[in-house]
Amino acid sequence: MITKDTIRDTVYELYKQAAIVLGEDVKKSLEDALEIEENELAILNIKAILKNIELAKEKGIPMCQDTGLPVVFVKLGNVEVENLREGIEEGIKKATTDIPIRPNIVDPLTRENTNINVGDYIPPIDIELVDEDYLEITILPKGFGSENNNALKMALPAEGIEGVKEFVVESVLKAKGKPCPPTVIGVGIGGTSDLCLKLGKKALLGKIGERNPDPQIAKLEEEILEEINASGIGPMGLGGKTTALDVKILKAHTHTAGLPVGVCVQCWADRHATTRIFDD
Repeated sequence: MITKDTIRDTVYELYKQAAIVLGEDVKKSLEDALEIEENELAILNIKAILKNIELAKEKGIPMCQDTGLPVVFVKLGNVEVENLREGIEEGIKKATTDIPIRPNIVDPLTRENTNINVGDYIPPIDIELVDEDYLEITILPKGFGSENNNALKMALPAEGIEGVKEFVVESVLKAKGKPCPPTVIGVGIGGTSDLCLKLGKKALLGKIGERNPDPQIAKLEEEILEEINASGIGPMGLGGKTTALDVKILKAHTHTAGLPVGVCVQCWADRHATTRIFDD
């Protein structure tokens, strides 16, 4: 059995890793953006971001003061698990006090802080059942400077691919510098209103620079990325060639009468960490 204590300790380590160490794929995409940049202010901003990443890792402290709302993705295989949610919540509480990370979770109406980064329905846990012999846990700390710029459109089927592309680009350009670009844009297409937004967030877990295996989706990712970067919004919204590091798209089948599109905006700190626990 995978015990609650094992889950707690794993979630703590994942949150610590995600908050402090940025993935090499994201770091490289920022370095690539620096190489092609000509705008002096954009160069200054990207260098500051890269220095920030270096110092966070060196000093073992979170790379951003907004350590996010913890979003958890779980792949549950053919293993026996003890108190999954309780173990996840205890891991987040431990991370909050021991790393430490900023307590961000409040009641939406009274604004009273729980001080433990856990609350009603928080963390949101997405569980996918898989025919494997492990439990996989991913932590994605989602900052709200970017989350506040997410967008949903219940498009009509007649709007088609061009309508999808137009909505995604418009949503990102409308955000301008608010989500701390260069951003990573996750897009969910299809499903229901809630599912397409969830897919958009899940898309952020994909490796920067890797295209969707579906050629039609891959082409759409490239076209949207090109249009966003042609805007000149640039790093921190102060001008430059790179407004988005990548666009990642996931799709689901949907109702014949609908074409839901969810846009999930992520800041340059596209933080997440994953591990697998085997029952042995």
